[in-house]
Amino acid sequence: MILGLCALLLSSTSAHKYNVDARSLQTEEYPKVAGYRPLSQITDHNAIDMDQAAMETELAFGTPDSYKRAEIIYQEGGNSKSYAAVTLDEALKTDLPKGSVIMGENEAGEVVSGRAMDQFFTGDKVIHVQYDTTSDQANHVSCRVGGLVGSSTDPLFDGCLIESGSLETTVGDAKNSLSYTYDREVNNDNNRTLAGFSLVAEERMYRCDNCPYMDFKIFYDYYGEFDYAHQYAMACFGSTSTNFPNGNADFKDYDYDGRTQIIKKTTAYMGAYMYVLRELEDALDDCSQSCVTCNDDPVHAWDEAVAFYTGTYEGPNGEGSGKMFYAVADKRCANFFTCGDKGGSMGGTSRANVEVFDQFKKGQQNLLDGKCKEARANKEKIANIMHIPLIQGTLRYGYVKYTEQFGDKQEAEGAVFMAGVIPYVHKCNPDDAKIIYDNMKVGSGKPDFPAVKAAFERNYKCLGITCGEVGGIYRRVEKDYYDETRPCQDGDDVGVKQESGAHNYSVGSVTLSLLGALLLV
Repeated sequence: MILGLCALLLSSTSAHKYNVDARSLQTEEYPKVAGYRPLSQITDHNAIDMDQAAMETELAFGTPDSYKRAEIIYQEGGNSKSYAAVTLDEALKTDLPKGSVIMGENEAGEVVSGRAMDQFFTGDKVIHVQYDTTSDQANHVSCRVGGLVGSSTDPLFDGCLIESGSLETTVGDAKNSLSYTYDREVNNDNNRTLAGFSLVAEERMYRCDNCPYMDFKIFYDYYGEFDYAHQYAMACFGSTSTNFPNGNADFKDYDYDGRTQIIKKTTAYMGAYMYVLRELEDALDDCSQSCVTCNDDPVHAWDEAVAFYTGTYEGPNGEGSGKMFYAVADKRCANFFTCGDKGGSMGGTSRANVEVFDQFKKGQQNLLDGKCKEARANKEKIANIMHIPLIQGTLRYGYVKYTEQFGDKQEAEGAVFMAGVIPYVHKCNPDDAKIIYDNMKVGSGKPDFPAVKAAFERNYKCLGITCGEVGGIYRRVEKDYYDETRPCQDGDDVGVKQESGAHNYSVGSVTLSLLGALLLV
């Protein structure tokens, strides 16, 4: 179904050059994302969680056929960055620049608008028409096909180009008519996918200008593969094992319950997770210090990070039930008594999300004001806070395995939460990382929970978080913690709220403070 997949994935995530109008950033209203007001249109980016939901629907059936359908959705998408790959009756007679306006019709005879997805050259017979998107989140694009064909989630063809017709292209003042054909079920594809977040990591997080990005390098150094998240997911889809230098997992003995947990959490909490941080870094790369009219592109990249962190299902106020990282932070706070602005509640928005969104908003304003160093500090605080739900998830399922009868599902959940945070712990202290991994990996059986908890706690300072922010597993009826899960004590609750907000990773006997490096810029 996908033509030139690798090239498309790379082109789809190249450095942001949005040509956003600074005046529109200040005046146009875009739909809020969990209370965050984006200053650019990100409805299409936000819709990536619709792919996650469609994939999870197939996984839940737990059959060979449903797993094939889930893998297709994972690889090919359906809801974000939709485009048509059309074959022209005659080859292009002139070049068609990227972004050129292209107009056509749908089956009802209504106008369909789009743009040239890439640069196309004289002699090309296949062009990609990216469908225009709107600010209406529920109807952000009316052609949503990709990997949804044949799945339980119906594709949407209403806004797709008719299968045979004529396109009008506009390049400057010149207009041209191009006759074309295509198969609307086969050639309506998507250039943003869950798999793509990991598949483009080498190009966009390791070999780009100002790369490698620190967070990604920590994961690459640990797993030894640029597309570690994709390999982790695909090994689970195929009931095989990974082949990393560290952090391996063998899924051949897992049933569908266990594999489902691994796959859906890998895509959201490993693949999309790292791409959130990538978008923040991309925004910082383009930030111009002390220039208040130069930072529209960085603001858009920053807005995209919020979209990938949150998704559509959380709604404009964060009161929905989502599929991305925002959702897991709220789920785990209910277990660890860390919901609410300062924690101390078992319901509502997590303290982690409150603090992340505070940093999202401050970072957006700092970018607008040309305060690039301050925006860097906002990004580092966000990265720190994002450790918390993953640690909570690891501890929760570690305790379940320690105290109860458990099956593949519970073990898988603990293993995949661990996989999303263990590279950071390894950077801080390899010995503690080994304790956690050995006790929580796939096939580990009953863990030494006190040892796992202590190994994490020894590294909270290095990770930029505190005992109070992580909390402990709480008993709702008794209104108290389980004895062996009580939060450790670290005095004043600073951690991610301290001004530096920086990781402090121990490298041998030397401590590398990211903030220290920042101050040298």
